[in-house]
Amino acid sequence: MGDVLSTHLDDARRQHIAEKTGKILTEFLQFYEDQYGVALFNSMRHEIEGTGLPQAQLLWRKVPLDERIIFSGNLFQYQEDSKKWRNRFSLVPHNYGLVLYDNKVAYERQVPPRAVINSAGYKILTSVDQYLELIGNSLPGTTAKSGSAPILKCPTQFPLILWHPYARHYYFCMMTEAEQDKWQAVLQDCIRHCNNGIPEDSKVEGPAFTDAIRMYRQSKELYGTWEMLCGNEVQILSNLVMEELGPDLKAELGPRLKGKPQERQRQWIQISDAVYRMVYEQAKARFEEVLSKVQQMRPAMQAVIRTDMDQIITSKEHLASKIRAFILPKAEVCVRNHVQPYIPSILEALMVPTSQGFTEVRDVFFKEVTDMNLNVINEGGIDKLGEYMEKLSRLAYHPLKMQSCYEKMESLRLDGLQQRFDVSSTSVFKQRAQIHMREQMDNAVYTFETLLHQELGKGPTKEELCKSIQRVLERVLKKYDYDSSSVRKRFFREALLQVSIPFLLKKLAPTCKSELPRFQELIFEDFAKFILVENTYEEVVLQTVMKDILQAVKEAAVQRKHNLYRDSMVMHNSDPNLHLLAEGAPIDWGEEYSNSGGGGSPSPSTPEAATLSEKRRRAKQVVSVVQDEEAGLPFEASPESPSPASPDSVTEIQGLLAQGLRAESPPPASPLPNGAPAGETPQPEAAPEASSPPASPLQHLLPGKAVDLGPPKPSDQETGEQVSSPSSHPALHTTTEDSAGVQTEF
Repeated sequence: MGDVLSTHLDDARRQHIAEKTGKILTEFLQFYEDQYGVALFNSMRHEIEGTGLPQAQLLWRKVPLDERIIFSGNLFQYQEDSKKWRNRFSLVPHNYGLVLYDNKVAYERQVPPRAVINSAGYKILTSVDQYLELIGNSLPGTTAKSGSAPILKCPTQFPLILWHPYARHYYFCMMTEAEQDKWQAVLQDCIRHCNNGIPEDSKVEGPAFTDAIRMYRQSKELYGTWEMLCGNEVQILSNLVMEELGPDLKAELGPRLKGKPQERQRQWIQISDAVYRMVYEQAKARFEEVLSKVQQMRPAMQAVIRTDMDQIITSKEHLASKIRAFILPKAEVCVRNHVQPYIPSILEALMVPTSQGFTEVRDVFFKEVTDMNLNVINEGGIDKLGEYMEKLSRLAYHPLKMQSCYEKMESLRLDGLQQRFDVSSTSVFKQRAQIHMREQMDNAVYTFETLLHQELGKGPTKEELCKSIQRVLERVLKKYDYDSSSVRKRFFREALLQVSIPFLLKKLAPTCKSELPRFQELIFEDFAKFILVENTYEEVVLQTVMKDILQAVKEAAVQRKHNLYRDSMVMHNSDPNLHLLAEGAPIDWGEEYSNSGGGGSPSPSTPEAATLSEKRRRAKQVVSVVQDEEAGLPFEASPESPSPASPDSVTEIQGLLAQGLRAESPPPASPLPNGAPAGETPQPEAAPEASSPPASPLQHLLPGKAVDLGPPKPSDQETGEQVSSPSSHPALHTTTEDSAGVQTEF
């Protein structure tokens, strides 16, 4: 369908799109430059004044995944160019970019991946009907007639479709409902992680960008939450441009598309994806240019802030007092009539599923540690401890074990309130709470690891080890209860502000916004980069509703059903040396305890020990946190099996899937996180095999070749993460194809 793009996106139209994109970007980036100075001042003021959150009781892991692979398995993917379903060996690395290989052999032989997918902004659909409904809504007038051939026909009843409002779509299918559920949990974890793409440790660039997004959209009369505020900065910026550019493009090109409804739908998806990629490249170049500019200006701005901090604060407080005197009477009436009566309802709607989710995190953690304790006692004590602690250390990043926690948030509803307060979707609150759950789970696990490792230094016996594990578990649960209470209360306050502030600003805009420019004269010219009237106005509005929000959360903390600590209850750090323990090197349980009591392991100082340690280190990088637990590779066809000719040959594909189960060659023996070799159904965790792990597949290399032991891992640059040095991989989110046919995709 290359002629579709050449027909509807000729040079003149591409130039027109580039000009409109440039105009939108120029306007937004001016907002970003303005917000950068404000964010820099706020960050430096915060450092000096030292106002912060209560001290956390749990430790946090500095490098959570340590280059690990989250998940690996096989699925079928629909290729739009050839209109065929192809088998793909897929894996999810530490940066949550879905990587697709032709097969597992290609992965083990270091063949470059077929595609790398960044899933920010995508939704997972589990039925073709859901997909067709979204497609029909995206391009009005293209709804197919009843009984006509759909745009997509799946060979099984268990599809998974990745849908994006602007970028290309991805089509997968599985053989069983269990496989579909498993992959849905994994892909949802990818989306959740990639949507949260702006680093939280970015104290200046991150706040400046998100504030600029909000200010820009408010200048266009767009208030409330925005569902496409997801991904890294360039992805969000591309979504912002497409939000404005898309409707005009659809109105202009939609009537010109030819063919049956299904064909016109395909054409529009392809056109939208091509435009999105054009916008992305332009946005990437412009944002990097402006970011470099403000970073060059940063040292000079920091010098001014350090010198004139007190004067800037005084000037801002004077401005705030004048704005407060002007808007406070109107704002208080608006809060009293339109916000205050609804705060308890919003808070209750948020608290019930969130508290259930954090309770489930606690229960899952308790169950996993208790099961580990039983297994260690039943299987020889410390000799098996390393194996089980290796699995436990990755609990927070196990999509399937964490799924029961995440599912609690799916019941979140703001019916009635959602329309009143212009909340586009509850997904922003669901994903934020789920990310908090994962963080708290990992903090609890890491604290447990650290305390248990300290206990092991005392050389406990088998019975003492059991009691030590139990004591450490009880200590960690107390810390978890306190930290999870603090995290939830902060989440509730932020969510209530996120709902109410845009609503108040929209209500007050007709009578207040036109009066704001007259306050500009109260700001000294030297401080104009650090104090903005619009930001100060928003802070004053926030203060008018903040006391009601704090009071509502405080009252909720008294209710026993939500398991929240009262604000008056302060838990002082009962382990003053705990944070000092966390400063040491990360604990490698597999390396430190896997050969405990073995007697025959080589001395650490010998070359054999060094080689073994290196092999283990590399093996740890390619073994999945979650392994496909079905027997064999369910979609792996024999080499001589022909690929299905078209998506319509459903019978042929189903036969191929069944044949793949029978023709699967013996899988390589690989130590998995659950202790079972690849391709074998693992035994229940309560009674695993006591045999030593088999050899790693990394040892089966071509003879005579000086090959690195680790299969190729996709670079951070391919999957949306920044890297410290340039890489030879294609730039993120551009579709490029080299001589090997490797594509890096959205």
